[in-house]
Amino acid sequence: MIEYIKGDITEITPATAVLECNGIGYILNISLNTYSAIQNLSRTKLYVYEAIREDAHVLYGFSDKQERELFLLLISVSGIGGNTARMILSALSPNELCDVISSSNDKLLKTVKGIGLKTAQRIIVDLKDKIKVTKSSAGNEIFSPQASEVQDEAVAALTMLGFPQAPSLKVVQTILKEEPSAPVEKVIKLALKRL
Repeated sequence: MIEYIKGDITEITPATAVLECNGIGYILNISLNTYSAIQNLSRTKLYVYEAIREDAHVLYGFSDKQERELFLLLISVSGIGGNTARMILSALSPNELCDVISSSNDKLLKTVKGIGLKTAQRIIVDLKDKIKVTKSSAGNEIFSPQASEVQDEAVAALTMLGFPQAPSLKVVQTILKEEPSAPVEKVIKLALKRL
């Protein structure tokens, strides 16, 4: 599993970036948020999600971990694939998306190309309790995906055992919702029974 790729930006468009690392060029699908963050740079580090399908290995790149965590949450929703999640993250910044979900603003979410009312409502219902609001030192509200070390370790372990990442994440999040204080070993054992 690839955590990130750091290298020279050899090509960039609003939808893709090619990073050269040790003589190999990696093409990564990016959102407009990531494009805005890296468009004037010659070198960058992108966090990666690798989607392995029968017909292709697709890399998605993100300028920060928060955007990648939101992407993972979005693809855990039934009916949302990588390209749809990328479209949502291109239309809304990570903080705007968290705000839309936490305030149940399905009308704004529905304005994203390819998202209908039912899909918007499903995203809000599935992800509302997975987004937390914290206050910054300046008193501003900061929205972020609720990521815990236990969740990350459990999903990583399940992925290494050969289970796909999106279903593993969904099962682990369900288990942690039922038992928030469960240690990682227990979460993995419970997940193995459900996958």
